[in-house]
Amino acid sequence: MAVVLMVFSILLSFLFSFSLAFNVSSLSFDHAYSPLFGDGNLVRSPDGKTVRLLLDRYTGSGFISSDYYDHGFFSASIKLPSDYTAGIVVAFYTSNGDLFEKTHDELDFEFLGNVKGKPWRVQTNVYGNGSTSRGREERYLMWFNPAREFHQYSILWTPNNIIFYIDDIPIREVARSDAMEGDYPSKPMSLYATIWDASSWATSGGRYKVNYKHAPFVSEFTNLTLEGCSVDPIQQLPSATKCLGANVTNADYAAITSEGRLAMQKFRERYMTYSYCYDLRRYPVPPPECVIIPSEKQRFKDSGRRLKFGGSNRRHPKRRSRVQGVRNSGGQAAM
Repeated sequence: MAVVLMVFSILLSFLFSFSLAFNVSSLSFDHAYSPLFGDGNLVRSPDGKTVRLLLDRYTGSGFISSDYYDHGFFSASIKLPSDYTAGIVVAFYTSNGDLFEKTHDELDFEFLGNVKGKPWRVQTNVYGNGSTSRGREERYLMWFNPAREFHQYSILWTPNNIIFYIDDIPIREVARSDAMEGDYPSKPMSLYATIWDASSWATSGGRYKVNYKHAPFVSEFTNLTLEGCSVDPIQQLPSATKCLGANVTNADYAAITSEGRLAMQKFRERYMTYSYCYDLRRYPVPPPECVIIPSEKQRFKDSGRRLKFGGSNRRHPKRRSRVQGVRNSGGQAAM
């Protein structure tokens, strides 16, 4: 056990041995965001820099950016509810589903609650042009307790690539390719943050539900960052007077350094528990944007689920994995 803990500590030291030190500034809530739903369960701090989203037996809550953005960098420090959180989803995502119902784009961080004593899981997803039937989910554990303190979660979206970050560590990159065609998100999107009841699927396929005797469930958001130029979502004309921060394609967070790529590799080796790229049951031919890494692939079953540590891929699971997607007020999800 001591050896395992020592190795784990070394891994964490490695993951945090570099800092990208993004040059970004935070915004007050009133400057760039508006309540979305559950007004009574959205609580702003007096200085407007921190927002608490609550879920009780009556409603969840959420907020939305005041404008649409044609690409951007979207970031927040988030602390999740603690103790029993089964059935709960906290989402931090971009979308244009309110305008383009059948052809919407979406980029997701979804945090999936669990029973007491079991860890939160985080899921990322990418949709373009209404491609909800071609889910691009990845799911991970985290190397910390996200309910104990704030951690930073960021989404970069440029014409060329999408990067998901946790605490300045890139955990996933999707590079645009001609083969993706319209599946790459291309229309202006707003930023959303929500907490909601997803008892039907979020924890063990719906086995564990939200238990409202533990309510209210509280998620907190601070260090709200939004960089990019707002646009008219229909005409897609930029508003020069509403550009926030740097040109995202030239910013330091727009490219992953060699140190960042090594940290991303280590994170994915240790913490990724599901990848659609390795789910041969859903996709016998992996989608075109998938980069198949042999050393990574051997860690997964043909259901896309992670093998137990030290396992091999010689035996196939007896049961077909169940993939379920449910749309609610907070986001798109599967598994």
